[in-house]
Formats: sequence, C-alpha cells, structure tokens
Amino acid sequence: MNIKAVTLGALLCGSWLVVQGQEPDNTKTNKDNQPTADKQGMNTSDRELTQKIRSSIMADKSLSTYAHNVKVIAKSGTVTIKGPVRSDDEKKAVVAKAVEVAGSADKVIDQVTVKP
Repeated sequence: MNIKAVTLGALLCGSWLVVQGQEPDNTKTNKDNQPTADKQGMNTSDRELTQKIRSSIMADKSLSTYAHNVKVIAKSGTVTIKGPVRSDDEKKAVVAKAVEVAGSADKVIDQVTVKP
C-alpha cells in the first residue's frame, strides 16, 4: 500500500466521522487539568513505574484491546489510570495491576470507565 492511499483513507475516514457527528476529538475529556500523557513525570522512578504497570497490563492476554490501551500516567509517584474498558471485571483487573505495582491503592487514581 502506498503513502497516498493511506493518507487518502485517513482523510476520508476523518471526514466520515465529522459527517456522522463524531468528531475525533477528546478535548472535553482532557479538561480540568486532568492528567494526560503530556503530564507524565520524566524522572526515572515515574517512567519505570509507568513501564511496569503497562507491562503488567499487556501481559494479561485475557484483557480486551480497550484494556490494553488504557492510559497510564505517573507523576511524583502517583499513577492515574484512565480510559475505557469492556467490563467491570476488566476495570478491576487493570486497577488491581496498577495498585500491585504502585504498592498501595492510595497511589492510584482510577479514572477507568466501562464501555460495552
């Protein structure tokens, strides 16, 4: 597949989403100074914490693609987990993995939502 075809496909898909009233924009979700990926702590301990949690989530093959793609953001030792998952069980599993790696529940902010 060539670059022009990929670019055209992406443009058409984006245009289709706008026509359908589903603009690909999560600005509303990221308001109120909520942690986003650009707020990730860049010190070694925050990066390692994020990496360990992400690895733990990805290693669990029983989780859906949604769960594998939750955002993991560590800042000053506090971890925010956010994004959609497919069930309450997945939510519990993802948060439990973060708590296990972080060391305690008070170091994890749960912003995971369940989307059927």
